[in-house]
Amino acid sequence: MEENKIVMSLGGSLVVPNEIDSDFLTRFKELVLTEVKNGKRFYIIVGGGKTCRNYQQAGEKVFKISTIDSDIIGIYSCLLNATLVRSIFGELAHPTLITDINTLDDTVVSPVVILGPNKPGSSSDLGAVQIAKQIGAKKLMNLSNIDYAYDKDPNKYPDAKKIESISWADYRTLIPKEWNPGLSSPFDPVASQMAKEEGMEVIIMNGKNLSNLQKCIKGESFIGTHIRDVK
Repeated sequence: MEENKIVMSLGGSLVVPNEIDSDFLTRFKELVLTEVKNGKRFYIIVGGGKTCRNYQQAGEKVFKISTIDSDIIGIYSCLLNATLVRSIFGELAHPTLITDINTLDDTVVSPVVILGPNKPGSSSDLGAVQIAKQIGAKKLMNLSNIDYAYDKDPNKYPDAKKIESISWADYRTLIPKEWNPGLSSPFDPVASQMAKEEGMEVIIMNGKNLSNLQKCIKGESFIGTHIRDVK
C-alpha cells in the first residue's frame, strides 16, 4: 500500500477462532512492529468473531433477544477483543482504546492505534471505512480467514469462483442488501456503500497468511480480492 497510514479491519475470527490464538497474535505483533520501524502507522479496528456469535446464539437459545441487544453483545465482544490486541503492543499503542472516531486527530501520534465500536447499528467493516475517511486514507485491508471473496458461498457451492478484482457495483450484487448483527459477509453492505461513495479501495485477504499480508503492506503482488472502481 502506497500510504504510510495502514487501516485494518482485523476479523475476530483471527483473534478468537475457537479460543484465543496467542500464536497468531504473537506473529501479527512482530509483523506490525517490523513495519512500524519502516515508518508505517497502523489503525486497527477489531471484530467480535466467534466470541460475539457464541453470546448471540446463547441468547437466542434462551429467549428471542432483540436486534438491539444482539448488537450490544457484538459491541462488547469487539471491545473485549480490541482491548486484548491493544494490550499486546504495550507502549507503542495509543494508551486507550478509541471508540469515538471524532477523537482521531493530530493529537493521536502513537504508531499503533486500536479502535472499537461504541454504538449499535454498525460493524467493524463500517468502522474501518469511517477511520480511513477520518485520517484521509483511500485504502483499507479487511483481514479474515479467507483468501478471496467468492461469487457465492464456497462452503455450499463447489463451483464458487474466487474474485481477484471487482467493482463496487458488481460486488454489491453478491452480498445482502442490508446489514444485521452477526451478518457473515466478506465486507458488509453498509460499509460497501460508504466505501464506494468515498472512492475507496478495499482489500479482502486471509490475515493468517502474514507473509502475504506483509507483501500487501509493502505494495507488492499478493493473494486477495480488490474491490474498487477503476476510472
